[in-house]
Amino acid sequence: MHAWSAPRVPTLDGAPPALRIHDSALRGTAVPAAEGSAGLYVCGITPYDATHMGHAATYVAFDLLHRQWLDAGLEVTYVQNVTDIDDPLLERAHATGVDWRALAAEQTDLFRADMTALNVVPPTFYVGAVESIEWIVPVVEDLLARDLAYRVPGRPGGPGEAAEPDGDVYFDAAAAASKAWALGEVSGYDRDAMLGFFAERGGDPERPGKRDALDPLLWRVARDGEPRWDGDSLGNGRPGWHIECSVIARRFLPAPFTVQGGGSDLIFPHHEFSAGHAAACDGHRLAEHFMHTGMVGLDGEKMSKSRGNLVLVSRLRHAGEDPMAVRAVLLGQHYRTDWFWTDDLLEQARRRLAAWRARLATATLDEGTELVASLRERLADDLDAPGALAALDAWAATTPSGDAAGSGAQLVAAATDALLGLRLV
Repeated sequence: MHAWSAPRVPTLDGAPPALRIHDSALRGTAVPAAEGSAGLYVCGITPYDATHMGHAATYVAFDLLHRQWLDAGLEVTYVQNVTDIDDPLLERAHATGVDWRALAAEQTDLFRADMTALNVVPPTFYVGAVESIEWIVPVVEDLLARDLAYRVPGRPGGPGEAAEPDGDVYFDAAAAASKAWALGEVSGYDRDAMLGFFAERGGDPERPGKRDALDPLLWRVARDGEPRWDGDSLGNGRPGWHIECSVIARRFLPAPFTVQGGGSDLIFPHHEFSAGHAAACDGHRLAEHFMHTGMVGLDGEKMSKSRGNLVLVSRLRHAGEDPMAVRAVLLGQHYRTDWFWTDDLLEQARRRLAAWRARLATATLDEGTELVASLRERLADDLDAPGALAALDAWAATTPSGDAAGSGAQLVAAATDALLGLRLV
């Protein structure tokens, strides 16, 4: 699967301070290794609806991380998946009478267009779940062979319940616990919290026949009317969600890679079990660090597809909104905070963008040099984009003097693009 076209990221003189991040698994601050190369995996979309602000906030946040590493001179390998086969996609396709493959292709294309408009640097490898099935099957077979996974017997359907066939494969979290991973290591949640989130976020704690209610699905054997793939000894079917990201990450990134990223709703069960699968496969940690973005709501309510209250990047673009104003709204909120999208935030971003652009023509070289240092300092502190925008505001509010006015315009434009992804020209 192909990603989107890469923008030109300007190169700045000098070097940034050491980057400090908040590591969710450590529950504290960490300084990622910053020599030579870095590996980043960010969980991608399930393409059954367009890019909403929750998606956009996450991918812009990790675009900031990507840009800080590039500014530090690191060679970055960035991997992102597309979950182009999953229950929500099939359910939306059925409800709308659209072929699931056509729906996935359409929404993935729209996502690419949104990311291009928001000036997000694309991943090095952009990988679909469907294309990864041939890699997943032998991994699940190996886990079964080592008794780190098991089959669950089927059951007849009861009133209002569909029958379950024999042979679904589940991960045995207790058997797989090791020095590299144990249940709760990534999330830090207690069992009650895990059970609640598991039920809310695609898990099936009530499934009879499982060794533990929290064990996640690895391979779903074929059901009538569902897409299916050859699973060799597993039988026809399709993979579970968590094993998809684990296998893709391991195929394209070292063990462990630098940062696993995504929204805070992925901490459990998705990132917990992706890490567990990887450790069970090769005995290594999935990632050195885990970073998570906050949730985005709308006017005081949670933004979700089920509520139908999504603010979509594509709709704003089609209405003529400057994508840089949308990006400025996203950068104006710290990536780890939960926040609400409002029209007032968008209007404020328009005004800020206009002020930065108006001031650009009179920027001096000294101002540009000082601004580069300020932006780097703020972003090195756990990607403090709101602080970086405040530095831009303070610069824009000053009045230049002397014959040097305008000599720093190119540097300021390069700095805001390279470090923040904001195009002022």
